[in-house]
Amino acid sequence: MAKILIVDDSRTSRKILRGLLEESGHEVIGEAENGFEGVEKFKELNPEITTLDITMPVMDGLEALSKIKECNKDAKVIMITAAGQQNKMVEAIKNGASEFVTKPFERDNILKIIEKI
Repeated sequence: MAKILIVDDSRTSRKILRGLLEESGHEVIGEAENGFEGVEKFKELNPEITTLDITMPVMDGLEALSKIKECNKDAKVIMITAAGQQNKMVEAIKNGASEFVTKPFERDNILKIIEKI
């Protein structure tokens, strides 16, 4: 099972995602509430997969994705987005995101994506 870092400014979203991942046997090795903290935790923890919200304070998910990819070009990053952010999703995929998931979370969809990457 994967070692996962969750980066999202919403405490509720982090809690839901953590519960869903841990129920499925994955290990959540860290959480961060903005992109800057996420990049620092990525460097510290070296997760197998990182989930990264797009819209966050301090540093948004797109900038955090670029910094994570500078640290490790092979990093597996799943972008999390609210509906209606298609332009940002296209940019994220161009910048190296492995996959993307929309809120609200669908358990089966998230688990399929994690299995895939």
